[in-house]
Amino acid sequence: MYEKRRQNLLPRNVFIQRLAKHGVIAFLIMAVSLGIGVICYRMFEGMPWIDALLNASMILGGMGPVGELHTFEGKLFASLYALFSGVVFLISMGVLAAPILHRFLHKFHLDS
Repeated sequence: MYEKRRQNLLPRNVFIQRLAKHGVIAFLIMAVSLGIGVICYRMFEGMPWIDALLNASMILGGMGPVGELHTFEGKLFASLYALFSGVVFLISMGVLAAPILHRFLHKFHLDS
């Protein structure tokens, strides 16, 4: 029937490698999201690159836009991007926390 297999905890260096891989994935998610924001601010509001980067960074970080928005499209994008940024934050935190929680639960299972 069902056979329990007992697996040992991963060695620390393998765990660190897994954590680093998840960190890179979370960074890429944030970088792509930031790129989307910068390009859309540039396209919809005609902002210079540095202002578009600043506004996208502030919304992605949860602080809100810096510059005043002038176009309907820009305002609509900013509201959708703010909602999108909240989801991206939760996803990236989940990606970062997954190997830590997995190790904790695996260790807890080994102890019991």
